[in-house]
Amino acid sequence: MKRIMLLISLYFLLNTVSLFAGEADVIKVDVKSQKKNTYAFSVTVFHKDSGWSHYADKWDIIGDNGVNYGTRVLLHPHVGEQPFTRSLSGVVIPDGVNKVTIRAHDSVHKYGGRQIAIELP
Repeated sequence: MKRIMLLISLYFLLNTVSLFAGEADVIKVDVKSQKKNTYAFSVTVFHKDSGWSHYADKWDIIGDNGVNYGTRVLLHPHVGEQPFTRSLSGVVIPDGVNKVTIRAHDSVHKYGGRQIAIELP
C-alpha cells in the first residue's frame, strides 16, 4: 500500500512540475512581404520547455476575423534553446487584412500566453 501511495504521489509531483513551465509567449515578430498578398514571418517564442511532456508545440498567424492564415508546427522541445526563433514563409493573406496576431501554443496550457499583433508591410 505504501508503494502504491508513493507511486501516486510521484505521478502527481511530476505532472505538477511540468505546469511550472507556464504558457508559451510570443516575444518578437518580424514580417516581410514576399510578393502580393504573400508574407514571411519570423517569430521568437519563449517557453520554459521541460521536455516532451510540456513544450511549445506551434504558433499561429490569426486575422482579426479569427481566420488562421498559417501555423508553424514545432516538432520537438527546445529545452536548452530559449527563447528560440522559427520562420514560416509563403503565408497568403488576402487584400483588406492589414493586421494579424501571432499566438503561441504549448502542449499543456494550449493558448493563453503573450500574443503580438503586427501591421503587415
